[in-house]
Amino acid sequence: MLLTEEQVLSLAPDEASRKAGKALAGAAKWVSKGANEHALWGECQGSGSKPYQTQIDLAGTAFKCSCPSRKFPCKHGIGLMLLYARESATFTDNTPPSWVSEWLEKRAGKEIKKQEKEEKPVDEAARDKRQLARQQKVEDGIHELLLWMKDIIRNGLLQLPEKGASYWETMARRMVDAQAPGLAAMVRGLSEINFYSEGWQHTFMEQLLRIYLVIQGFRQGETLPTLLQQELRTLVGFTQSQEALRQEKGTKDTWLILNKQVTEEDNLTTEKYWLYGLHSYQPALVLQFYARGMSRPQLLLTAGMSIEAELVFYPSEIPLRALIKEPVTNNNLQDTYGLPGWQELTAAETLLVEKMPVRSERPYIVQQLTPVQHNMKWWLKDSNDQIMPVIDGFRNIWKLLSLSGGQPLDMALLGKEQEYEPLGVWHDGVYKLL
Repeated sequence: MLLTEEQVLSLAPDEASRKAGKALAGAAKWVSKGANEHALWGECQGSGSKPYQTQIDLAGTAFKCSCPSRKFPCKHGIGLMLLYARESATFTDNTPPSWVSEWLEKRAGKEIKKQEKEEKPVDEAARDKRQLARQQKVEDGIHELLLWMKDIIRNGLLQLPEKGASYWETMARRMVDAQAPGLAAMVRGLSEINFYSEGWQHTFMEQLLRIYLVIQGFRQGETLPTLLQQELRTLVGFTQSQEALRQEKGTKDTWLILNKQVTEEDNLTTEKYWLYGLHSYQPALVLQFYARGMSRPQLLLTAGMSIEAELVFYPSEIPLRALIKEPVTNNNLQDTYGLPGWQELTAAETLLVEKMPVRSERPYIVQQLTPVQHNMKWWLKDSNDQIMPVIDGFRNIWKLLSLSGGQPLDMALLGKEQEYEPLGVWHDGVYKLL
C-alpha cells in the first residue's frame, strides 16, 4: 500500500513528530531499509551505538520501533513511511530480517485468535444474565446521581466555584463503577465549565438539565420509540455491536472530510472525522480509537479530501455517528453548495430539537459567510445580513480573516443552536482547513 506524503503526515500524533519525521525522510539517515507487500522496515542510526529498528505492518497500519519515544507512531515510523512514499524504488531489499518476520507472525497469530473468538457460539443465557446485572448496576448508579444533582439544586449554585476537582471526579468515577461511562463523561463536563465567566450559571444549568433529561428518558425504556431508546442507551454508555451494524444497508455517497479532531486521555487516542454527504446532504461523525503502543486503526482518512464510500449509521432519531462499511479512496475535495444562510440552518436545527433535545454538535456547510466584528465579538454574516456568533475561544480567527479579506466564503461549520466553529472554507475553488 503506497500512501501519499499528505496521508503519511496525517498519521503523526503532533506537529513536532511531523517535523522530526520529515527530517528523517532521507536515505542517508537509514543504515538499512526494505519493503515487501506486507511491511516496511529500516534501521535508523540515532545517538546510541545501535541503530533503531523500525517496522511497519502495511496491512494493519501498525508501527513498532526500538526507540524510547512514547509517541505513536514515532518520528522514525513517520520518516520511514515518508521516504517510501517519495522513493519506493530505492527499497530493493524484499526479504524481511528475523526481527520483522517474527513481529509479523505474532500479529498474524493474534488476528487468528481474534477471529476464532468472534466465531465462537454465543452463550445466550450467560449473555442475558450479564445484561441484567449491568442494567441493575446502571440503575443503582443513576439513583445516586439523581440524589447528588438534587443536593446541588437544594444547596444553590453560589458555592460551586469553590468546589475542588475531586468533587466532580468522585461522582464521575461512581458512574464508571456503575458501568455508565456516558453519564461519567457528562459529569466531567460540568467540572470543565469556567465558573468565573459571565453567565456560567446558565451554562451549568443547561448541562445539568441535559443529564436529567437523559436519565428520565432512559428510565422510560420501552415506552419510547425504538430509535430514541437506542440513542438514550448510547448516551448512558451502552455500546452497540459494530459487526451487527456492518450487516445493515448503508448510504453510498461522496463524503467530504471536513475536519479531523484528535484528543488524548489516559493513553487513549480518539480521532473524530467530520464528514458531509455531497448528494445526501447527510452529516456524519466517524470515530476511531487506539491505545498507546497498540496498532493504529486500519482506516486512513485525510481531512480536506473526499471519499467514495458506504456509511452505516448508528440507530438514532437524528443519525450522525457512522461506520465506513466499504473500502474507501481519498480524492480531491469537491465543491458543494450547502445551505443558503442562517435562516435555513436554524430551521434545520429546530427540526432536530423536536426529535432529540439532548444531542451533540453537527457539521454544516453554509454559503457566502463573512466574518465581522460586533460588540467586541466575532460573528458570521450571511448574504441576507443575518449574523451568528463564532464559538468563544476560536483560535483560528486570524487565518479565517486572512482568507476572507472581507469577502464572503462558503464555509464548513461545527456546532448547534446559537454558536458555531468554522472548520474550513472554499477559497479560489480549493477547500482549506482552518
